[in-house]
Amino acid sequence: MSDRIIGAQGATAGDRPNWGAVFSMSLGVFGLVGAEFLPASLLTPMAAELGVSEGMAGQAVTATAAVALVTSLTITVATRRIDRRFVLLGFSLLLVLSNLLVAMAPNLPLLLAGRILLGVALGGFWTLSAATMMRLVPEAYVARALSVMFSGVSAATVFAAPLGSYLGEVAGWRNVFIAAAVLGAVAFFVQLATLPSLPPRGQSRFGTLVEVLARPAVAVAMLAILLVFTGHFAFFTYIRPFLETVTHVGFTGVSVILLGFGIATFFGNYLGAFLLERSMRLTLALMPLVMGTLALLLAFFGGSLAADAAMVALWGLVFGAVPVAWSTWITRAVPDEAESAGGLFVAAINFAIATGAAAGGALVDLAGVGTVFAASGAILIVAALMIVLGVQTKPAVAAEAV
Repeated sequence: MSDRIIGAQGATAGDRPNWGAVFSMSLGVFGLVGAEFLPASLLTPMAAELGVSEGMAGQAVTATAAVALVTSLTITVATRRIDRRFVLLGFSLLLVLSNLLVAMAPNLPLLLAGRILLGVALGGFWTLSAATMMRLVPEAYVARALSVMFSGVSAATVFAAPLGSYLGEVAGWRNVFIAAAVLGAVAFFVQLATLPSLPPRGQSRFGTLVEVLARPAVAVAMLAILLVFTGHFAFFTYIRPFLETVTHVGFTGVSVILLGFGIATFFGNYLGAFLLERSMRLTLALMPLVMGTLALLLAFFGGSLAADAAMVALWGLVFGAVPVAWSTWITRAVPDEAESAGGLFVAAINFAIATGAAAGGALVDLAGVGTVFAASGAILIVAALMIVLGVQTKPAVAAEAV
């Protein structure tokens, strides 16, 4: 086995898992994703106070996603000589500064500047997350640690939008972002207390991204990831108009169904860890297959409140396992360059967000929201077939053994 592969494994079987550091990562995720989601629930008052249209204010989300994509592809090179502990702490500080800048912004350009800082923190954090987990816990605990970290995403999904909307009504949208800055500060101090020194590893060159993507196992997997997340975001972006026009529920009904989706996603993180302990290939393929089937059922047979709500919740449960499964795949398939592979993973997801939302919008205008769900289902089933036939799930370490 090559020395580089051995060194990339991080924690060894004799090490004790650092669950305190894992929790601090989950807290950081909660703060980052919560801040990412806040404009969706505060868009109207933000636009009114800044004197811009809601469409212009909505560019706060676009700016964050665009910068996160660029950051995911460049952060490992830009920080190649810096201890990962300091880099991660820096992202938490950027989270605090971002929220404070947005809270105090007198105009749209300064608000967008704050959201750009968030994009750097978000893209960088996700890029380093899987590789960091490999170094905080022994290999046998990686999937479980990732499920704990991703529970922060689910918690943010459940609480950020409804709580942000409520607090914005009670205390004003600026105070909501101040509260988000306080949460970011808490994450920073918990990480300061728990994260160990994590010297940089791997080659960390721009050419490394190309070299990693050129590996057959990685190229096929990234295409599958792109299809899975494109199918998901085509579905999720237009779930509200589907529920309003096909299921015929009002604002309260939509909120309750989406709350159920978020709660189910939380438990899906742990479902992913449970399934991964049994079969990685089954987990990777089963999730898009179930999601695709649900999308087709909703597209062709949707309309019943109970059935639609149940299928949306089941979608959330299944989707919750997806990021856990693929992050675990990275730690096993590309252990020597987990940071570079993580950057490609984050870039693929952000590209999928833009692609799924844009293509879905065109289909909605052209043929209705049901067509979007049908297309989403077809994409997800193709992804499942690609995973079964083309994605390698054998650990890279075993392949390097002599």
